[in-house]
Amino acid sequence: MSPDLEHAPGRGRLAGKVALVVGGGSIGPGWGNGKAAAVVYAREGARVAVVDWREAAAQETVGIIKAAGGEAIALSGDMTNEADVARVVAQTIGAWGRIDVLHNNVGGSGTGKSLSNITLDDWNQTLARNLTSAMLTCRAVAPHMERAGGGSIINISSVSSIRHLGTPTAVYSAAKGALNELTKNIAVEYARRQIRANCVLPGYIDTPFIRRDVGGVPSYKRKGFESAEVYAATRNDIVPMGRMGTGWDVAYAALFFASDDSAYVTGQMLVVDGGVTSTCPGV
Repeated sequence: MSPDLEHAPGRGRLAGKVALVVGGGSIGPGWGNGKAAAVVYAREGARVAVVDWREAAAQETVGIIKAAGGEAIALSGDMTNEADVARVVAQTIGAWGRIDVLHNNVGGSGTGKSLSNITLDDWNQTLARNLTSAMLTCRAVAPHMERAGGGSIINISSVSSIRHLGTPTAVYSAAKGALNELTKNIAVEYARRQIRANCVLPGYIDTPFIRRDVGGVPSYKRKGFESAEVYAATRNDIVPMGRMGTGWDVAYAALFFASDDSAYVTGQMLVVDGGVTSTCPGV
């Protein structure tokens, strides 16, 4: 049985800190990784700026935080756009004067699964979502963290950045692999300035994202399954622990990096996958 992380009490691990959560809304009902992270950070005492390209999604997360007694603001913008990134960072600084935690959750795969079907437009758009957005936010936030004496950057990557998962994910894997290396470089460059940078690598996670429609077609149909239930059961069976993870599993891994519990940890990749990357296909 999985623990009830959704209702876990806060312990003040981010008291007095300001967190900027990029991609903190949810694409549908339920708990996505970014939405859960924003709520967990607030539960632990942080003031949270929730950013999503859909303002209503950011507002929903902020509403949940405020209903629980937390402090948060909703911001919207395209995080692949340099001007929007600068505005969102300025709005957060304007509200609270600092940014201690930057959580980058923007991402998603495109249509380029295999070399034979990659288009240049899809390549550029997928790298923009998963890599350029993180570069822009890290670059914009780092000077503010430096002036405040340090901070923590958490980039949400994927286990597909470190191994093949039995189905082609060429462009997405390339983008997330590059995100890992960008994070390591940031970690080393800013270590003396007390800015830490780490990645969380989720595996098979049960979020609204996997149940979304893509071009009017349910995700499970695009994957070749007859129903959402069969698709979910198949994903559960792949995982050695027998279940997909949740947005809360990812959020609490990110909390470790956001908090002073990881004060001496930087440039690391934390896999959150129920054991998937410890397995090898076989008969």
